[in-house]
Amino acid sequence: MGGRLFVMTGASGVGKGTVRAKVLERTRLFYSVSMTTRPPRPGERDGVDYYFVDRATFELLLREDGFLEHAEYVGHLYGTPKAPVERALARGEDVLLEIEVQGALQVRKKVPEAVLIFLLPPSLSELKRRLVYRGKDAPEKIEKRLKQAEWEIRNAHLFDYVIVNDVLEEAVADFLAILTAERRRTPRMGAALEKALKRDKDLEAELDEILRRSYGGTRD
Repeated sequence: MGGRLFVMTGASGVGKGTVRAKVLERTRLFYSVSMTTRPPRPGERDGVDYYFVDRATFELLLREDGFLEHAEYVGHLYGTPKAPVERALARGEDVLLEIEVQGALQVRKKVPEAVLIFLLPPSLSELKRRLVYRGKDAPEKIEKRLKQAEWEIRNAHLFDYVIVNDVLEEAVADFLAILTAERRRTPRMGAALEKALKRDKDLEAELDEILRRSYGGTRD
């Protein structure tokens, strides 16, 4: 059986990157780096946080059907290159995408078995506080992000799981619990089920001898 595709999304400023980094520290996942036309923020690295490209490069790959999903958000294009994801899944690796809500819903249509996880802020006011203290957006852009966030939250019912990112460690624990639960679904536990039915003749002979001596006595 191939790997499983996990998709995490949520409003801008909700803490997706922080949760993702903590999750990747604690479990094995292939993280698929997205591509975007927005400029890098301070501290972001090309090929690690995103592939930062110009609009012409992005649109060329789009015409070549090179994206698993793509979306435009606050004037910038975002997309998930298809090839790395398909290769990792074929190798049996679980894959994590951290993408925008529109893109996540596209993935649901193309990969119905994907597991969609929505990261929720405690409230829109708390989300605004985080955006303000992040210090990266002008007031009008913050209001645009909040309006977009309201639409996204109203569509959270379309996702498989919702995690409230209030206390970071609790949100990370919830995320890891989802990964474990999905990995333990019966169809994915075939090898364990088969192994559980096996019997070791040598071990059982030894155990039977212990039982005979303990309960059946000896004739020596």
